[in-house]
Amino acid sequence: MAQLSDDCFAHGGALMTVPEALEMLRSRTEALVATEACRLPDALGRVLAEDIIAPASVPPHPNSAVDGYAVSYGDLSEDSETRLKIGGRLPAGDRPAEHYEAGTALRIFTGAILPPGFDTVFMQEDCSLEQDDTIVVLPKGLKKGSNARAAGEDILKGETLLKKGHRLRGVDLGFLSSAGYGQFRVYTPLKIALFSTGNELHDPVTRTDDASLPEGAIFDSNRYTLLGFLKSRGITVTDLGILPDDGAAMKTALADAAREHDLVMTSGGVSVGEEDHVKDAIGALGSIHAWRLAIKPGRPIAFGQIGSTPFIGMPGNPVAVVVTFLGVVWPFLCHLSHQTYIEPMGQQLKAGFKHKKKKDRREWVRASCHLNSDGTVELVKYPRDGAGVLSSVCLSDGLIELPENALGIESGDLVTFYSFRELGL
Repeated sequence: MAQLSDDCFAHGGALMTVPEALEMLRSRTEALVATEACRLPDALGRVLAEDIIAPASVPPHPNSAVDGYAVSYGDLSEDSETRLKIGGRLPAGDRPAEHYEAGTALRIFTGAILPPGFDTVFMQEDCSLEQDDTIVVLPKGLKKGSNARAAGEDILKGETLLKKGHRLRGVDLGFLSSAGYGQFRVYTPLKIALFSTGNELHDPVTRTDDASLPEGAIFDSNRYTLLGFLKSRGITVTDLGILPDDGAAMKTALADAAREHDLVMTSGGVSVGEEDHVKDAIGALGSIHAWRLAIKPGRPIAFGQIGSTPFIGMPGNPVAVVVTFLGVVWPFLCHLSHQTYIEPMGQQLKAGFKHKKKKDRREWVRASCHLNSDGTVELVKYPRDGAGVLSSVCLSDGLIELPENALGIESGDLVTFYSFRELGL
């Protein structure tokens, strides 16, 4: 684990924009992970710790893209069909003969090497056979090089296939396998301890059929939202459950978690109330700084240190947790884990509603795509937009981003829309 300097998260009290917050986080912290060897079957979701360079071209030789007949284009008639003697047979995996008779065709199969001089392949269903299957009849009009794959068509020797910091997807495993990579170096997964705090919180996992919540109690949703976000992104998570509002117990749990993890994360419990024990516990073990971001929803977020282990205190409102994680926490976790952060591109769509916002803060509006009868698409705002309305995320298609200088939306305006699919939800 990297050692963070004291007060590396310190910040004054003014509202910060998201770019300012991310720049401060990245400039004051270092990545926390090491590297290790990883076998290809175990590599899904891992982050590359080295550039992957192609050791050879793929395919290594010219080959046929179909089952059919390989010919030299110069042997074909321009004006009529061509009849050629079948001079050999080439299944995939066989080595071609050193010499084939000029002016003949080769029966060839998908993936088989094209011998020198044979540059065009006819699909077998376009051809017919004569004279006891010794002559193939080839139609006119096929272009030179048809159905023939060139050597290096997919990968060229020495080419950079994937770059350091790339998180491996299923298709990447096939890509690396095609280049002959069975093992490579990856970064160790970021290890995060996650917990909720509050006597009012109850875990639905422990609920029985006849159990009912006590008056004033709620089910803990933020912890499960964050568990899903983190695990789906390849992070190793220790779920510490729900800690009671007890200062001594919380201090012990935080200290234990910090010793075994790269980062400790929670939601709620870092405000100024008498029962917000997380703030006091972290202050006794290290330092904590409450940041106020110029965003809606999600304004409060806490960064701190338990000794040299970083701490992130997420907002308590469920939608604020989602937006803050996507906009601030996930880019920061990519930095800590050496993972390349992929900036979402979004798309420009028309809004079908009006909406007002305050200047000098970035706002995300939950919306869905509606297909009109004329084939055009417009965005429809979710009818309930409170920071505690988690259904507005689950039942919407994505977020409209309104920059700091915008004052709102008029119906028909083009706005930037990020689908939840693109954001990784």
